[in-house]
Amino acid sequence: MEEFIEYILQFGNLNQQQIDLVLNNAIEIELKKDEYFSEAGKVSQQVGFVLNGVLRVCYYNNKGEEITKYFIDENNLVVDFESFENEIPSTVYVQAAADTKIMVFPRKNWKELSNIIVGWDAIVHKIVSRALMQKVERRSPLISEDAKTRYLKFLEIYPNIVNRVPLSFVASYLGITQSSLSRIRKNIQ
Repeated sequence: MEEFIEYILQFGNLNQQQIDLVLNNAIEIELKKDEYFSEAGKVSQQVGFVLNGVLRVCYYNNKGEEITKYFIDENNLVVDFESFENEIPSTVYVQAAADTKIMVFPRKNWKELSNIIVGWDAIVHKIVSRALMQKVERRSPLISEDAKTRYLKFLEIYPNIVNRVPLSFVASYLGITQSSLSRIRKNIQ
């Protein structure tokens, strides 16, 4: 849980009493690979911080194919922010791509922090802004590149993920078939 406090303190200051309040409002959960943190069609009810493991955000396209949008690994917040904030059904699934340990704040507890800690909303706003920028930075260079270049960029962006998640998830993220990914990997090793 110290990792979460270090993370939060990058975006603003908290005194020890506020830190204790934050920690007292969290619970630690473990998700086994393939279990869901949140699901499409349901309102997101919690904010998490990945302590160990990898999650993926995915959806099903109009052909029924599963598409991986992005991955979330250690020391990152996980929340379907639009669903959580606006209390509307989510359009994506957040699934454990590997066994994952998460520090979780149920909605009521997260809102309580917002009501009690002066400056909490400003910290959250900075975190969300950074996450959105990262998401754009991670996706933009991949759109117009060939498959090999996309894979090499993936390795740059997510250096600790490729050997921890099924290759089908990586292929889906890259927009290629698993056999194409296997060929690419074989040719660059």
